Amino acid sequence: MQTNRVWNLIKNRVSLAPMAGITDYVLRSLVRKYSKTCLLTTEMISTEFLAQTLQGRNGTEILMRDENHSPISYQISGHKPDLMKLAAATLSSKADMIDINMGCPVNKVVKGQDGCALMKNPDLAFDLVTAVKEGTDKPVSVKFRLGYTANDMNYVEFGQKMQEAGAEFITIHARTRSQMYSGKADWVLVKKLKENVDIPVFVNGDITSIETAIEALQQSKADGVAIGRGILGDPSLIFRIEHYLKTGEKLSPLSLSEKIELLKTHLNEEIKLRGELTGIKFVRKFYPYYLFGFKNAKQLRTQLITEESYDTIINTINSITYAQVQ
Repeated sequence: MQTNRVWNLIKNRVSLAPMAGITDYVLRSLVRKYSKTCLLTTEMISTEFLAQTLQGRNGTEILMRDENHSPISYQISGHKPDLMKLAAATLSSKADMIDINMGCPVNKVVKGQDGCALMKNPDLAFDLVTAVKEGTDKPVSVKFRLGYTANDMNYVEFGQKMQEAGAEFITIHARTRSQMYSGKADWVLVKKLKENVDIPVFVNGDITSIETAIEALQQSKADGVAIGRGILGDPSLIFRIEHYLKTGEKLSPLSLSEKIELLKTHLNEEIKLRGELTGIKFVRKFYPYYLFGFKNAKQLRTQLITEESYDTIINTINSITYAQVQ
C-alpha cells in the first residue's frame, strides 16, 4: 500500500531534482507550465532555518507553492532528529512527500554534519528518517550519493538501511561527494542499488536530454530519472522526457526565441517575488543557460551580468535579432 502511494506521485518516471538557490517557487512554476504531473521538489530547506522562520524571521517564500504544484516533495536537511521531526510536521500540509537531503556535497553543509556527511553516519541517518516519519503521514524519501569518497561507496548498504528505517523512495546522484559535480555520473553502479532494495529508485546526474535519460535508465535499471541542471534554460525538458517515455516521440528543445521569452518571464516573476533589485541579481545565474549559441552571446551576457536597470536588461534581451541567431 505504501509503495502504491509513492508510485502515484512518480508515475511519469521523471522528477525535478532539488537544487539549492535554483529550484525556487518561480522555477518550479516554469517546469509545471510544461509538465502538469511530474514530481516537483523544492530547493533544500535547512531545518535550522525553518525553525527560525517559524519564530517570525524572514524567508517564508521558500515554502510557497500553488495548487497546481502538486505532486510536490519538500526537501529538508539537518542532523537533529527533533528539528527534522518538527520540519516534517510543519511542511506536511503543503507537501505530498518529504525528502531528506543526504547528498549535498557543499563544504558548509557537510561540515555541519548535514547532506552527504550523513553517509558517513548511517545510524544517525536512520534516526533522521525515523524522526521524519514520526512527524508526517506523507511518504518519506531520501536523496544521497554513491558514497563520500571513491574508497567508501556504501550506497547499497546505505540504501538498504534507509529502506529499513521507513524510506519509501530513493533518488541517487551517481557520483561520490568527493567528485562534487566533476567527472561523469556512473549510472551503471545504480543498478546494484536497484537490485538490493524493494522501493522505487530514481537516478540523477548528467541527464540533460532525452537521449541521456534513455541511456541512464538503460544502464541503471532505475525506475525513473531526476533532472537537475538539465532543466536550466529549458524547463520543458522534463515534459519532453515524460512524453518520450509515454509515446516514443522526441519533441524538440525550446528555440532561442522561446528561451528569450521565457527568460523575460523568469525575470519578471523573480522581481514579483523578491523585489526589483534582488530579483535582477538572482536571475543573473541563469543568463548563460538561456542565452548562448548566437553571435555575440558572450558579450551580451557579460553586459547583462552587472546591469541593474530593468529597462536596460529588457531592451538588451530584445535586441537579440534574428540575424544574430544565424
